[in-house]
This record gives sequence, structure tokens and C-alpha cells, in this order.
Amino acid sequence: MRNAQVAATRTSHEALNTNKLIRNTYMLLAMTLVFSAVTAGISMAINPPFIVYLGSVIASFVMIFILNRMQNSVWALPLTFLFTGLMGFGLGPLLNHYLALPNGGQIVMTAMSMTALTFLGLSAYVLTTRKDFSFMGGFLAAGMMVALIAMVVLLVLPFFGIQISGLSLAFSSLVVLLMAGFILYDTSNIVNGVYSNYVMATVGLYLNIYNLLVHLLHLVGVMSDD
Repeated sequence: MRNAQVAATRTSHEALNTNKLIRNTYMLLAMTLVFSAVTAGISMAINPPFIVYLGSVIASFVMIFILNRMQNSVWALPLTFLFTGLMGFGLGPLLNHYLALPNGGQIVMTAMSMTALTFLGLSAYVLTTRKDFSFMGGFLAAGMMVALIAMVVLLVLPFFGIQISGLSLAFSSLVVLLMAGFILYDTSNIVNGVYSNYVMATVGLYLNIYNLLVHLLHLVGVMSDD
């Protein structure tokens, strides 16, 4: 009887911690997305060169390393907003590029709508069913290795005069599939108590949404090209 009470108390405590983690993660995610939208709007108004977007991608790798080291310190939240703000600012030149295309507004709104619906649909499914998608970890890690190698190849091939439009389309398709998988995987880890730090859980979901949007922009832009 005593053991049963202890087990029930422990289960209840774990459930409370998980619910708190879910609440904090999605509250912080909502705030960082709004903050990113503001910095993206500022960037679009300033209209910096496209290299700013590439710089934000490079800076993101450094910031993720720093955040991982500082995730349990008082600097975790300020660094999270700095990270997402920089990512949003870097998105400005990319959005301006697509908005300058024929039907640019439609391209951007379609990609944003698809990103939102994909994220909300997949997250809602995991939050509702509590299904464990941790088994996807190995597949996603392998997929990311393939994506990183493909990204390097896409950067190198133009120097040899090789057209990469078809490969670039395939690469974006791969990333979209990977990000959908990571949304399932990360949300599952949050719901099932695998993740314990809401800052890093937020950063993971934010990156999934960010990369999903960037590559859906590319795919929708190509499909809309006359």
C-alpha cells in the first residue's frame, strides 16, 4: 500500500512537471515568434543585403552552442530572445526577395500558412495522443547528416558552373520532411518528459518552424514560377 502511494505521488509530481514544461515552452515559443516577427519587419524596412540572411544562419550555430552551455543560467532567457531576434532580422532580406517576385505576397502568405498549419497540426496530434516518437531520433540524425552534406555540395557546385536548381528543390523538400519529423520528435520529448529545460525545448521548436518556413518559401516560390 505504501509503495502504491509513493508511486502515485511520484507519477502526479512528474505529470505536474511535464505540464509546467509544456506551458512554459509554448508561452516562450509564442513570445519569441512575435519578437522574431518584429525584428523581421524592422529588417524588411531597412532592407539589408542578402548576406545578412547567410550571416544569421552562421550565427545561429554559434548561438545554439552558447545557449546549450548557458541553458540553466540567468542568461538563458535573454540569450533566447537575442538568438530568435537575430534569426528574425536575418529573415528580412529573404522575405523581401520573395515579395519582389510576381505574386510575391501570395507566395509568402502561402508558405506562412502552410508552416503554421503543419506545426499546429503535428503538435496538436502529439499533445492529444501523447504518442512517443522518440524512435525517430536515429532516422532524423541520419537525415540531418545527409542534409548538411547536401548543403555543402550545393554551395560548392556553382563554382564549377553546375546548375543546382533541381538539386536545390530536392534539398528543400528533404528539409521540409525533416522539420516535420523534428516537430513530432521534439513535441513528443516535451510531452513525455524527456526534455527537462523549457528554454532548449523552445529553441528546438523555433528552429523547426524557422527552417520549415524558409524551405517552404523556396518550394512555393518555385511552384509559383511562371
